[in-house]
Amino acid sequence: MTALPETMTAIAIVGKGGPEVLQPTTIPVPQPEHGQVLIKVAAAGVNRPDVVQRLGLYPAPKGHSEIPGLEVSGTVVATGPEARRFPVGSKVMALVNGGGYAEYCLADGGSCLPVPDGMSMIEAAAVPEGFFTVWHNVFERGGLKPGEWFLVHGGTSGIGVAAIQLATAFGAKVIATAGSPEKCAACLELGAVRAVDYKAEDFAEVVKAETGGRGVDVILDIVGGDYVERNIRSLADDGRLVNIAFQAGSKVTIDMMRIMLKRLTVTGSTLRIRSNEVKAAIARAVEDKVLPLIGAGRVRVILDATFPLQEAAAAHVRLDAAHVGKIVLTV
Repeated sequence: MTALPETMTAIAIVGKGGPEVLQPTTIPVPQPEHGQVLIKVAAAGVNRPDVVQRLGLYPAPKGHSEIPGLEVSGTVVATGPEARRFPVGSKVMALVNGGGYAEYCLADGGSCLPVPDGMSMIEAAAVPEGFFTVWHNVFERGGLKPGEWFLVHGGTSGIGVAAIQLATAFGAKVIATAGSPEKCAACLELGAVRAVDYKAEDFAEVVKAETGGRGVDVILDIVGGDYVERNIRSLADDGRLVNIAFQAGSKVTIDMMRIMLKRLTVTGSTLRIRSNEVKAAIARAVEDKVLPLIGAGRVRVILDATFPLQEAAAAHVRLDAAHVGKIVLTV
């Protein structure tokens, strides 16, 4: 086995602020501990939580790397005690608690997935964060069933493109919101039955019209703020609202009477702070339910752009622009 280097290039967050605070640095190569594997990173996904961390609003969990990056693909080059499934040489993709913007990254063995035959490492790096999040929140927490109506906000985000495709693949009828006619067209191409340009239309009115006044069964929301009241209005009886972000604010006023009369469920989650055991269970569900759909071509990994690791700042600029799908750093 080739000896590992003592140091590596990683992207540090130097201060708080815009993309310019993402700067290459040299740090020690981490060593895997109990249940962990060390991955030589081929590619790393760029996600909205990385931006929130860059702004100083989403610090890494205690004991984890402060280097940004929540998903990687690559080759296992070292294993810790009890990390048995993926030996050295395994090609994996992994959901991680941080450290993805680097040449080497630690991952819990339970949060790793095998890279399927025919999938590139760049595609693999774009799978874990989005598909783990969508599977857990839409299908496990939201309980979306075949034949139900599903509304997803931010339809061309990394989460959105995964949600539209998975919901459609499992037989739901999807309405997606997006911020331009071009983005709406992309949502329709991915399988949505209706796309709403939120700058020109009120999604609550569109939902009412499309469902004959009934409402949708599940909503996946990344906006919060003034969307919450309209989300509640847009839900059918026994509907489920799942929040995973709050770009327009986390503090809202809601009408409890409407929730009670319609028997609604309002829930939400964030993956980063969940236990290794919870993430491992989600990983196994994604491996069982989602990877076969990707392998069969029924669900695609939608890539917007790639950037070299050293150009992480440019990748964040792109994330704030009119992108469709995932942005990936290559190492």
